[in-house]
Amino acid sequence: MMRRQAVVVGAGVGGLTAAVALVRRGWRVTVCERAVEAPVTGAGIGLAPNALRALRAVEVDVTRVTGGAVPDTMGVRRADGRWLVRTSTADLAARYGMPPIAVPRPALTVALTGALPGGVLRYGTAVTRVDGAGARAVVHTEGGEELAADLVVAADGIHSPLRRAYFPGHPGLRHLGETAWRALVEAPDVPVPAMSETWGRGERFGVTPLSDGRSYLYATATLPPGGAGAGDPRAELRRRFGSWHDPIPALLDRIDRLAEADVLRHDLYELAAPLPRLHQGRIAWLGDAAHAMAPNLGQGGCQAVEDAVVLAHLLPRGDTPACGAGDVPAALAAYTAARRDRTDAVRVRARRVGALGQLRHPLAVAARDLAVRATPVRLALRGMDDLFDGFRLPERPGSPGR
Repeated sequence: MMRRQAVVVGAGVGGLTAAVALVRRGWRVTVCERAVEAPVTGAGIGLAPNALRALRAVEVDVTRVTGGAVPDTMGVRRADGRWLVRTSTADLAARYGMPPIAVPRPALTVALTGALPGGVLRYGTAVTRVDGAGARAVVHTEGGEELAADLVVAADGIHSPLRRAYFPGHPGLRHLGETAWRALVEAPDVPVPAMSETWGRGERFGVTPLSDGRSYLYATATLPPGGAGAGDPRAELRRRFGSWHDPIPALLDRIDRLAEADVLRHDLYELAAPLPRLHQGRIAWLGDAAHAMAPNLGQGGCQAVEDAVVLAHLLPRGDTPACGAGDVPAALAAYTAARRDRTDAVRVRARRVGALGQLRHPLAVAARDLAVRATPVRLALRGMDDLFDGFRLPERPGSPGR
């Protein structure tokens, strides 16, 4: 029996998770990735309970493969070190069944690729276009190949060429008024007992300990596109944050040991409006290609994982006979219904949280800090329930062969 064929465009977190989930559903999968090799450096990534639960649904236990740092405390601080809000990870584990973890992004890539059969992942394979309107889609590559597919997963990132090609009237991306820096630093002699984000006036700095002894640092500042200039990002971070509370100065001292290229700097964007749907013909969009969002909730990658697992769950099995030409498109319509509203609500919420961190006027900052400090921790946690406890596998469309 011929198995159904899927082509995944992009080998980021969402694309690789989709590939794993589809393989688990009996599909034959090819992943086309423009980059010539897997990333060996880069940033960290936080995996909240919703993403961990989704990964376990497709038999990927990230904590077993990558470890995963679980600090004692998580919360938000002021630049002088005073806590605005904090909670123990034990409380989070009790509420959600597991705490959030943080891993180096390359380690997550290794964990996901390790769950794929050989020959699935093809680096150095750029997709130029997809014809997705027929009974089968055709994926065209830069090398001149034409790959026929029953399904194409567009996981081609925030600047998704496939999104632009199939939704030409969509307004596209909107700049969020911020620049972000990210880096992984070796600092075994610097105690980092907490996962914390510090809010200043239009600036933020995050510190996350990782299981391999490194720390993941990220920072944002209110700047126009390109506003950070072409200078050394290490010097820029020291200038902006070197006087903030411990352990930030000590960690920034270690950043000089990195090459300049190892400090990632990006302007921040979100999708300006939700897509009218997350599918078209036999193509499904997921992750940043479908709903690019601000990083303020740490949910960008988590929602991509949810997308991938839900998409594969709703599709017919790849190793069963086709039930008619419409079974895959019907499953993709169910995918849009299951994911579009949830992901857009997270996108909007992430932007609003970011707006709080961007406040610059002293009175507005003082009012914000007072409001955060006055909010009981139990109430703050309750406000995260829809994120951390919101992942559910929807009911599959009713048809034979599922």
